[in-house]
Amino acid sequence: MTDWYNSLEPTLKIYWGLAIIASAIFIVQTLISLIGGTVFDNADMDVNADIDVDTGADMGGDTHSGGGVSHFFSVRNLVNFLLGVGWGGVCFYRIVPAKALLMFIAIASGVIFVLIFFFLVKILLKLSKDNTFQLSETLDKTADVYLFIPANKSGKGKIQISVRGSVHELDALTEGEKIPTGAKVRVIKIMDNQAVEVEKI
Repeated sequence: MTDWYNSLEPTLKIYWGLAIIASAIFIVQTLISLIGGTVFDNADMDVNADIDVDTGADMGGDTHSGGGVSHFFSVRNLVNFLLGVGWGGVCFYRIVPAKALLMFIAIASGVIFVLIFFFLVKILLKLSKDNTFQLSETLDKTADVYLFIPANKSGKGKIQISVRGSVHELDALTEGEKIPTGAKVRVIKIMDNQAVEVEKI
């Protein structure tokens, strides 16, 4: 391995060095993120930061610009950029003889790598959020009483409700009479993050 690397031309050595080191760091970062469950948290921070930059620019202010720029030029994005530069230089080294043009293509590859990762994460985050259960989705839906609901909001019972194919168990109150177990109810109001108000059907 060492003999092969030493036999390379100086410029190609630089691109191979960037490609190998950036690839190793990228793999380690990805494994750590997946094991720690923070891949979307870190990516979400970068995505939100860029949104803040756009918002600040539209309003003519610079309140969020500093934070957004600092997040955009994060370690993760730097690694993605160097990954693109390294592999872009390696792949096009034999095809593009002009060193200046090769450098431009390598840098462009780095920028493309960053943008690809950014948009992939944005799509994954959107899919992840779309699959998250929201209490507001229960409004006007029917449910089964799992545990009787006391009258006049004097206590909480429980209901089972199906949302997008998944069954959820929620605390429920009612302003009317006591609703027995097994009765059918309709959700008419979201009380808080844990409970809903229902009426008997």
